[in-house]
Amino acid sequence: LEQAWVLADRERRRERIREQVLAEAEVEEARAAIDEDLLNEVSGLVEWPVALSGSFDERFLDVPPECLISSMKANQKYFHVLDDQGRLKPRFITIANIDSSDPQQVIEGNERVIRPRLADAAFFYDKDRSRPLADRIEALSSVVFQQQLGTLADKAKRSAVVAAFIAEQTGGDATQARRAAELAKCDLITEMVLEFPELQGIMGRYYATHDGEPAEVAQALEEQYLPRFARDAIPASRTGQALALADRLDTLTGIFGIGQRPTGTKDPFALRRAAIGVISILVKGELDLDLRELLELAAAQHQALPAADSLVDDVLTYMLDRFRAWGQDEGIPAEVYLAVRARPITRPLDFARRLRAVHAFAQREEAAALAAANKRVSNILSKQADNVSHLIDAALFQAPAEQALLEALIACRQCVMPLFAEARYHEALDRLAELRSPVDTFFDDVMVLAEDEAVRANRLALLADLQALFLEVADIALLQQ
Repeated sequence: LEQAWVLADRERRRERIREQVLAEAEVEEARAAIDEDLLNEVSGLVEWPVALSGSFDERFLDVPPECLISSMKANQKYFHVLDDQGRLKPRFITIANIDSSDPQQVIEGNERVIRPRLADAAFFYDKDRSRPLADRIEALSSVVFQQQLGTLADKAKRSAVVAAFIAEQTGGDATQARRAAELAKCDLITEMVLEFPELQGIMGRYYATHDGEPAEVAQALEEQYLPRFARDAIPASRTGQALALADRLDTLTGIFGIGQRPTGTKDPFALRRAAIGVISILVKGELDLDLRELLELAAAQHQALPAADSLVDDVLTYMLDRFRAWGQDEGIPAEVYLAVRARPITRPLDFARRLRAVHAFAQREEAAALAAANKRVSNILSKQADNVSHLIDAALFQAPAEQALLEALIACRQCVMPLFAEARYHEALDRLAELRSPVDTFFDDVMVLAEDEAVRANRLALLADLQALFLEVADIALLQQ
């Protein structure tokens, strides 16, 4: 087959294209930017790849590079090249399907084809800038977001309230957050984004900057879509964070509110990704916000949702359940997630801090024994719920191990409660790990369910105190899987 100019192995074609593109860029004293999706696509379009370099008029560099790159990729399947400063060069690399006897003719043909494509991009750019982005706010009233939830204009108004609140809570500028929300979807109806949807947000930033909007507002228009996937960057600006959160919270409460929550593999509104995006922004951005409070505010912006009664609880449960996937990305086992999830926590940043602390604790030598002890305590207390005393009476102790455990608990509580208050869970669990010895001795030497009712209730109270200390962080018993 190769003698007939056919390279049958797709992977070999793919790597040959990569090598040739890199080599061509080096000849041009440039750096090839290889888009893996484009590489895969081109690998399926040619049988005998031959990389050739061409050029385009430098005047097109006045158009944002993202527009030129999108045009070259979408229309002609060209690879773009960058200079040593990472700026787009007026060059491209195309993959021919033949080793031509006249490669220059092939290059000139590609240059002729790309010229009107780039001219279209330049036309879109100039036309879009002929009027301010804000002039499109009213036009959003004719673009439906979702039939029961109204238009993009409605969504922008709802998001503006939530974004302003979040900005106020996080040290941002509420006025800028509100403005960013008003403009957030305006670029969706520009010529450039209608032609290249992947440029949403990016063009919003360019047009807002051109219009003289505050720099952070313009930046937020692009950042609203971050993070796009696991481990992607989050918005860097407070305004971008506020907008990204508000937009997702509006979508989550709205779609749940009309009874269209995800089921199985069906998630047409990408609510899983939206939920994980909210978690990522709150955690990575170290925004210690109460998710219930945010959801209540977002839900209140909607009008007469059919499924409004349990809406906030339903969305909150759904979002906190997404922490399992978030934890997996962080290398945190399911049992650690379950231990933390057992507690009524509504602040994602606090949830994440507990996850990391319990994960570290679970790897300690003492963890298995303390998890087993807590599971034993949990089982005993669940069966003796009506017999637990509310007070511990040292006068009822009959074994040294009881007094030793009480003293250890008192000392431990004095140490860890201030740590809990400051969310210093790693340090608190390190201190709680020191309870292993008195707990082991207690279970070795003491019959918890004594015949004497008062003694039994007293011992149960001691165990309840032990359990309560650990429950300040998580249900450690669930580590015993």
